[in-house]
Amino acid sequence: MIDKVQIIVRGGKGGDGLVSFRREKYVAFGGPDGGDGGNGGDVFVLASSSVEDLTLIEHRRKFTAKSGEHGGKWRQHGKEGEDLNIFVPVGTVVSVRAGAGEEKILADLTTLGQKVLVAKGGKGGLGNVHFATAIHQAPRIAGKGRLGEEHQVILELKIITDMCIIGYPNSGKSALLCAISGARPKVADYPFTTRQPALGVIRGSWRDFVVAEIPGLVEGAHIGKGLGCEFLRHTERTKLLIYLLDGTSSTISGDFIKLNEELSQYKVNLCQKQKIIAVNKVDLPQVKAQLPGIKQALASFGVPVFLISAVSGEGVLEFTTTAIEMTRQVNQEKETVLSPEVALFHPRPKR
Repeated sequence: MIDKVQIIVRGGKGGDGLVSFRREKYVAFGGPDGGDGGNGGDVFVLASSSVEDLTLIEHRRKFTAKSGEHGGKWRQHGKEGEDLNIFVPVGTVVSVRAGAGEEKILADLTTLGQKVLVAKGGKGGLGNVHFATAIHQAPRIAGKGRLGEEHQVILELKIITDMCIIGYPNSGKSALLCAISGARPKVADYPFTTRQPALGVIRGSWRDFVVAEIPGLVEGAHIGKGLGCEFLRHTERTKLLIYLLDGTSSTISGDFIKLNEELSQYKVNLCQKQKIIAVNKVDLPQVKAQLPGIKQALASFGVPVFLISAVSGEGVLEFTTTAIEMTRQVNQEKETVLSPEVALFHPRPKR
């Protein structure tokens, strides 16, 4: 899955104005009649449901809108250049590269149909009819169409999900995704089986919930180690973080602390999201013998803890029900915060 690309966008060139004079029989003093050139087309980035990632854009890289047509005789205006829409998935952040390598965010396309202008088309040139004066009645000059804007644009996809499963390699993230949703990612007994985020859907009673599996994090992922550094951006929009811990680990509480540190060092506000802990592989005999110690070690974090087995299904239903309820509470809190207040305007009485 391609989730970050850099492209070059260029607005269409404006059409040239025309130098022309009216030459008709029985028409005296025809004078200049050259028309204006049409404006070049604009380039927009549009959030669409027809694409899932940025793969098609990554293969093209350069996007140029149509140029405007030149002006015609009899003061005919040239045709405007067609606008160019670049279709991206919902959740794409659009930035433009400014001077000194800085990136300026233009828009965060979080809703379907939302679009942003990234390159303005050039203005069409004026025909010679605009240059006629009382002294200079037969001008032989016309305006040239201007070039469209050209920018380097960065498109970064951040998946909008309800839940994200994070954990160390071989902790059973893919197996858990299979157990709670209809997704069928690759499952194997070796680390780094998943090399790109996998999505699944949990069927709820009032709506469906989208859950994502983030490829295995390792220590130092926030600075570029392992696979997680490429996909940590997808945790920024989730409502609930699912910390999946391997029950066979000898330092299970330390694993949770390190995962939390990786997220906080990538983005501080990630640690402020709702969390839930799932300890996997409790069906194994060596894990069952350590369950009292595991519960005691994780109780001090103040996060709901569930003991599950993604393979046998033990505890998965209770865990999924609680995760859905926590996500629903986050949605309700968000709607409460975002609900706009009605402003009342009282006009002053006329004297």
